[in-house]
Amino acid sequence: MTFASFDDAQALAGGDHPDPFAYLGMHESADGVVVRAFLPDAVAVRVLDAADGKRVAELSRVHDAGIFAGAVAQRRRFGYRLEVVWGATTVVLDDPYRFPPVLGEIDDHLLVEGKHLQVYEQLGAHPLTIDRVAGVAFAVWAPNAARVSVVGDFNNWDGRRHPMRRRDTSGVWEIFIPGLGTGAIYKFEIKDRNGTLLPLKADPYALRCERPPRTGSIVHELAAYPWSDGDWLERRGAAIDRSAPVAIYEVHLGSWRRVIEDGQRSLSYRELADALIPYVKDMGFTHIELLPVTEHPFEGSWGYQPIALFAPTSRFGSPDDFRALVEACHQAGLGLILDWVPAHFITDSHGLGYFDGTHLYEHADPRLGRQREWDTLIYNFGRREVANFLLCSALFWLDRYHVDGIRVDAVASMLYLDYSRHPGDWLPNRHGGNENLEAVDFLKRLNETAYGRHPGIATIAEESTAWPRVSRPTFLDGLGFGYKWNLGWMHDTLDFIGLDPIYRRYHLDRLTFGLLYAFAENFILPLSHDEVVYGKRSLLAKMPGDRWQKFANLRLYYTFMYGHPGKKLMFMGGEFAQEREWNHDASLDWHLIEDPAHAGVQRLVRDLNRCYRATPALHQRDCEADGFEWIDCEDRANCVISFVRRGADRSDFVVVVCNFTPVVRHGYRVGVPAAGPYSEAFNSDAAVYGGGNVGNCGQVVAQAVPWHGRPWSLNLVLPPLAALILRPAGGAHHQD
Repeated sequence: MTFASFDDAQALAGGDHPDPFAYLGMHESADGVVVRAFLPDAVAVRVLDAADGKRVAELSRVHDAGIFAGAVAQRRRFGYRLEVVWGATTVVLDDPYRFPPVLGEIDDHLLVEGKHLQVYEQLGAHPLTIDRVAGVAFAVWAPNAARVSVVGDFNNWDGRRHPMRRRDTSGVWEIFIPGLGTGAIYKFEIKDRNGTLLPLKADPYALRCERPPRTGSIVHELAAYPWSDGDWLERRGAAIDRSAPVAIYEVHLGSWRRVIEDGQRSLSYRELADALIPYVKDMGFTHIELLPVTEHPFEGSWGYQPIALFAPTSRFGSPDDFRALVEACHQAGLGLILDWVPAHFITDSHGLGYFDGTHLYEHADPRLGRQREWDTLIYNFGRREVANFLLCSALFWLDRYHVDGIRVDAVASMLYLDYSRHPGDWLPNRHGGNENLEAVDFLKRLNETAYGRHPGIATIAEESTAWPRVSRPTFLDGLGFGYKWNLGWMHDTLDFIGLDPIYRRYHLDRLTFGLLYAFAENFILPLSHDEVVYGKRSLLAKMPGDRWQKFANLRLYYTFMYGHPGKKLMFMGGEFAQEREWNHDASLDWHLIEDPAHAGVQRLVRDLNRCYRATPALHQRDCEADGFEWIDCEDRANCVISFVRRGADRSDFVVVVCNFTPVVRHGYRVGVPAAGPYSEAFNSDAAVYGGGNVGNCGQVVAQAVPWHGRPWSLNLVLPPLAALILRPAGGAHHQD
């Protein structure tokens, strides 16, 4: 009887066997049942009947590399185990090559079609029990590889030990390794079609990763979590609705607050749940937005160059620790939004680039597949399996981590084939244009699917161009996002507020231009992390003038922002006027709030959030043109603008007046929609905010003096470098 051919044994020993499952394990033959095993360094190998533990065969060494083979008396296959002698140690183990495939034909079909929306439950590493044997099922998509193996401490990182089974229909490789469990560290060893060994690859579907700079994937149980946020999930849609007061606090978890007495370490997820959430709640914000938490090797990328789109970074704890943070947000009535990065990925050798020896996830042509500005790779959105991978990642965070929204980073770089490229360094689409049609289709499908499966969430686009209908439904030929960041507003208004007041009268259009397109999209007004790094200075440092003027300008700017149509977003530290640029390697300067000027800005932001939430006219029609009216946008001589904000009921309104000069304006008249008394609902120059307390003693009565085309007007005292929000008091009578 021939137990093993030399060619098979030689190929297996060299890690080159094309079909290890056809050779290893138990096989029926004309001469009976044969068992073969590859166990380097084993002294002896015996076959045991799994039913009763009795020894039924002794295997012979048929290759010096450690290949054993032998016949078993039985005529049919049966459950067996291997008794292996390693020097002075004898162990009994289950043979991975006796187990059937884990994936089914439907999995193959859905993956190839790009319609497997929970493929993360099959691909990756998952603890399972098969035939009452516990272990881990591994699966990875690598259709062009000649051989794929799982390697880890459990097999001495020897790729010959656990070569996987190839599923020809889908190009997925799989294996069930008994005896492994959660916590096992692993990677995939891949040989390309030419037999060249590639750098070890991390699992694209890893649910947990080693803490950088280590790069291994970790087996993690995708178990049910005892969520208790059902009430929040039922009502969260109302909190992010176009008519809701949405105020977002943007956070980089690693630098929000550090433990100085413990080596400046970052807070853990659970520590953040105890410290960050009460703070954000007290400050009056409605949502927290986290810079990417998907695992990333380089700290300085802030998460925007990810390696594992299904794993929360291990820098701050375990996946369940992150779930606890999400749960704590919901218990506090706060929504949690994640920055998510499908626009590009890292070139690190253990990542997705050249994954199976071909450009599998990225385009082969660098004019399509490489983002030179960031030295990253671009996904091939037109490949169904790649689009499915990205879509599943977004749905994964919504489904398994209960996050309330995703902000899609760098959408403009996805939409345009010539984004940040020189002429001749990009390829046009099939129509000769610069639109990335495959990316457009992907984004539309992403939004349709996300909202269809999770109606209460929001998707948000960071899109820096004039691409039309970003936040309009796909059935109206939009991209389908819920909101779009208004980066034009941010740049224009920051440019304006950074001017010396003496020059502002000549550039008032930078403040007003945004209202020409303010309702073309559902906008969020972002004061984001990107504006306080790389030499751009902190928001406070951008303000002109002496110390008093800097703080007054910042208070004015924030009040103008909260009066302006659009939802609000503020990066951490801005709420207390951080003086230096943000440094991701250090804590925010919390000691500054001991200074009355900084504490005053913090109180102003807290009160603005409360005023914004309590005043329907400031939020109900943020995204609708009939919620805004100019009173005067052309008073260049005084550098004052004034406007009306209206709620769902047009009789519900407030008046916003902003003085962008350091001059007190006495007797400044503003036309208003109604007669009666007006309360000074908000004054950014109030003494409690660090101002000079100039104003109107809390109330002013409209006079029957026509002004600005209105029959009634207010005779105001405008504080310097300050904004007022005026609300009709109980006796006001609407005229317009």
